[in-house]
Amino acid sequence: MGAAGKAGRPVAEQAVRAGHEVSALLHRDSDCNVPGVAVRVGDARAAETAEAAVTGQDAVLDTVGGKTPFKHTTLETSVATTIVAAMQRHGIRRLVVTSMIGEGDSTANTPVYIKILLATFLRGATPDKAGMESAVSGSELDWVITRPPILTEKPATGDVRVFSTDSRDQAHSITRADLAAFLVAQLTSDDHLREAVTVANR
Repeated sequence: MGAAGKAGRPVAEQAVRAGHEVSALLHRDSDCNVPGVAVRVGDARAAETAEAAVTGQDAVLDTVGGKTPFKHTTLETSVATTIVAAMQRHGIRRLVVTSMIGEGDSTANTPVYIKILLATFLRGATPDKAGMESAVSGSELDWVITRPPILTEKPATGDVRVFSTDSRDQAHSITRADLAAFLVAQLTSDDHLREAVTVANR
């Protein structure tokens, strides 16, 4: 889910390279032209569409995000709620989603300037992320929630740090490529199962 976005496309690409069979649910079939990705067209908020999309899958990666984060929306919450229900009906366990720093206890790792962004430019996305996280964490699925800070277009570093809230260390940024690698790794790793983790390069 979200394979046409700036965060989602690298996930699709890396999942293919990792040897996974990848399907993408998109609004338009022209939105994602990643070689090796099977495309299904539809609205992920629609129950019938979600049912058809998850049937036969082993796991779901959700990187859906709104394009106008300063406007109120329920897009991510709606998608997560629908997908969780479809997965539970079909016995699909693994769900990996992307949220953002500042949610839940990740405030302990949030720099002041990002807190300002959350209260201003990202003010519309914040409650939607919270609703999405609630839909995911309240499920009985094997979920992983990732909370990245600012995403950059820099080359992958191969060095992704999971931040402890106890340390209160500040998480500043992560490349989209490194975030994608971390997300794909969660498909087969139980290290952060049923955890919401802050991940960053620095």
